[in-house]
Amino acid sequence: MMNNRRQNVIDAAHKLFIDNGYQATSIQDILDGSGISKGTFYNYFPSKGELFIAIFRSVYTRIRHDREKLLIGQDSADIEIFIQQLELQMMVNKQSKLLILIEEVRVSNDEELKQFINQTLLLSIRWMYDRFLDIFGESKKPYLLDSVIIFHSMMTHMNHFSYRANAVGTPDIQIIRYCMNRIVHLVNEVADSGEQILDPEQMDTWFPHFKNHLDPCHNDLLNSTTDLKKAINNAFTCGEDRSRAIELVDFIQDELMQSDKPRKFLIESLLLTLKTQYAAQIQGYIETFEESINSCMGQ
Repeated sequence: MMNNRRQNVIDAAHKLFIDNGYQATSIQDILDGSGISKGTFYNYFPSKGELFIAIFRSVYTRIRHDREKLLIGQDSADIEIFIQQLELQMMVNKQSKLLILIEEVRVSNDEELKQFINQTLLLSIRWMYDRFLDIFGESKKPYLLDSVIIFHSMMTHMNHFSYRANAVGTPDIQIIRYCMNRIVHLVNEVADSGEQILDPEQMDTWFPHFKNHLDPCHNDLLNSTTDLKKAINNAFTCGEDRSRAIELVDFIQDELMQSDKPRKFLIESLLLTLKTQYAAQIQGYIETFEESINSCMGQ
């Protein structure tokens, strides 16, 4: 019941932020729009900034789940699957008006929120880098962080200027394919020349600085989750078994990353199910996943 009421506040505030802007929306506006008391609001969120973060997390969780669904039963090296994932991500971002809200926060005086936005950008870069590694392989690894940053910037600016040139904008899929075609040539070119600006290991120095909203342990959790899901996709030919295993992993990850007070009993129960039903095929990956869980739980 509490989680439903909290989500209702998130949804109501999201609409108000879109309609009126983040800065112009007061806490009283949110109280009126969601029908809760001030005491209830502060029980859910210490500040309006924390509510903004909760909105972002809610949308990002949906994006992450939907992206993972597209990979189920598919070859992770297939560029077409990656293109579909990007198209889905761009669609949800536009529907939720997240990019507009992000731009408003960037010009605000809220340093904590601006730090959070920068951290989420790094998470997006990290996800793209992992997908590039799937697509281009280990031999291209030294050049993929540079390529991902170029690709991300290319997509962002092409999308922005297409709207300036045309009120309707260029279809997302057209922009994605255009940028992807360019980046394939670029990756091969820099690999042949051996040119490199940023070492991919640099990413490991970015994540430990995350605090409050993205604890240092979350970097290890993200890595072990990604590796476990890949192992699940490779190990199970049955779609039902694969889907169920990934659902368990997603639920545990969300409980640890999205909840201020992760429910230890629930995590232990789901982890036991994962170990009991699936450990024979992917035991080593589950053990690493469990280690990252224990780290986040302070064990």
